[in-house]
Amino acid sequence: MRRWPKILLEADARRGIAARLHATGLAFIWMTAWAQIEVVDPDHHVPSSTHDRTQDSEPVKLPAYPNEEDLVGFFVTSASNFKFFIDRRSLSIRSDGVVRYTLVARSPQGVDNVTYEGIHCNSSAYRIYATGHANRSWSKRTTGWRPIERKSVARWRYALLGDYFCPAGAPILTVADGIDGLKRGRNSFLDESDRP
Repeated sequence: MRRWPKILLEADARRGIAARLHATGLAFIWMTAWAQIEVVDPDHHVPSSTHDRTQDSEPVKLPAYPNEEDLVGFFVTSASNFKFFIDRRSLSIRSDGVVRYTLVARSPQGVDNVTYEGIHCNSSAYRIYATGHANRSWSKRTTGWRPIERKSVARWRYALLGDYFCPAGAPILTVADGIDGLKRGRNSFLDESDRP
């Protein structure tokens, strides 16, 4: 029986440990990245009495899929490499206080993540009505209402809530108001409320 020199066995053991550490590191990176992705679960429900009472009183009709020329960019944070857009044709203010819109979140590689969503201004909650696909089709999958939180990785919703669509907790009055706010970087109502 052939015996391997001790130094070769130790080197082999170190390579095995290094391979396991490398695999563990890759798994950690993958899990961290996956945690940043919002998984749409249509059965998820916010167990808050405020959000339980938040209902869409109007039926959901999916808008046309967004075209590049209709996208209006808006600022979220300099900490993100993603670019965010709202499809101007999809923006609507419902009688129940829900602002609906198509959101396009574009990765640095140019991949678009498209969702049709609604924000309920009075309760600071959102829901997703549909997700878009590369073939420009929708999959309708309405989620329960979820709270919009400042510390969330989905900071774009916090920006839409506070800076663009729900200034002072109330929905914008017109679609033009919303588009103007997106272009300017904040809703004009916030400029007026800052004045002495």
